[in-house]
Amino acid sequence: MNWIQYVIIAIILIYFIRTIMPAKGIQHIDAATLKTQLKDRKKQFVDVRTPGEYNTRHIKEFRNIPLHELGGKASELKKDEEIVVICQSGMRSQKAAKLLKKKGFEKVTNVRGGMSAWR
Repeated sequence: MNWIQYVIIAIILIYFIRTIMPAKGIQHIDAATLKTQLKDRKKQFVDVRTPGEYNTRHIKEFRNIPLHELGGKASELKKDEEIVVICQSGMRSQKAAKLLKKKGFEKVTNVRGGMSAWR
């Protein structure tokens, strides 16, 4: 392999590592902790799965804003209240949490394991 191939592989590895690494300033909770927080009216709960996934099974306190629409609909959310995001496994909600942090939301929490961990 020549040096260009090494550089390309390094760039790809860095991209994937940054995608799965938790972002600074984002809290992470598990499904059991989420259950204790659902009645908190000072929190906003957002499910970033597709409408089909949401309609199949969801937590009633969560509103559905699919990940691909979140950037355009972030203005509908209150920046002064904590936002708790969930998806099916925790990967899309991690991306959503990073997006919300970039948009200036201070208190963002990701549910680890997502709906797969919810019972």
